[in-house]
Amino acid sequence: MARIEKRSAVKQKNISGGLPLTKINYQILAAGILCIILGYVALSQDPWNGTMPLVVAPILLVFGYCVVIPVGILFRKRAGDENTIPPVEAQSENSR
Repeated sequence: MARIEKRSAVKQKNISGGLPLTKINYQILAAGILCIILGYVALSQDPWNGTMPLVVAPILLVFGYCVVIPVGILFRKRAGDENTIPPVEAQSENSR
């Protein structure tokens, strides 16, 4: 006799729309790409055993790839940051 297995349906959220990235995300990603480009430019400098190719270039590349790009992808504004104007009730109490 075969055993009947019950499989539970996996619930998935339907994400409508495009990417959840905002303008600030794209600006951070652009800064990361600029940092990476500057790292490769510093890496190509002569002499090959100078300070720029051996010290500055690896720092810029690691910072760009491991810090700035992930921050640009994962960054989200908090819900409370959008509301910077105090409520009307607080304004009327302060004016008295």
